Amino acid sequence: MRLITSFMAALFALALPACGDSGSMTSSNTAVQMAENAPVAAPAPGAAPGPGEKLILETKYGKTVIRLRPDLAPGHVAQVKKLVADGFYNGLKFHRVIPGFMAQTGDPQGTGAGGSSLPDLKAEFSNTPFERGTVGAARTSNPNSANSQFFICFTQASNLNGSYTVWGQVIEGMQFIDQVAKGEPPANPDKIIKMTVE
Repeated sequence: MRLITSFMAALFALALPACGDSGSMTSSNTAVQMAENAPVAAPAPGAAPGPGEKLILETKYGKTVIRLRPDLAPGHVAQVKKLVADGFYNGLKFHRVIPGFMAQTGDPQGTGAGGSSLPDLKAEFSNTPFERGTVGAARTSNPNSANSQFFICFTQASNLNGSYTVWGQVIEGMQFIDQVAKGEPPANPDKIIKMTVE
């Protein structure tokens, strides 16, 4: 299986020592809600997106704007942009959504085991921290196995720092990601209506 089973096993191997099980990722429901309602940090001055450096991810809740980070992960950004241009992500499910942690999508099978027909990517790990709105590449236990799946963090996930590739940051519309149906998998998963490069 390409991504989610092995990826989440590896992800939880990293996540659980710091955070507990998926039902207790934070100390209380209040803490989760506060984290999910917190604003997403704006890009640093002088780091505003240029042409072709933003993705628009549309769900039924609204449009989420993701600032691409080719400075951190040029290979991942190039692959995501190609897949977006090909319409690959349109209609795909958020197949694993864990409150207080992250929402994952990008699998055409909708199970977490699939990917695109493009080659897997080499890891492009960096020191950039996983914060609320950070977009990371899903992978198996093999660091060089990311392909099309990605996740968006609901809150800080410092246990992932340096172990998963950061390729984007939500700069607008994180509240719409907060609303996607939760579950592993969700009973009625929400879908990406459309993704476009701006």
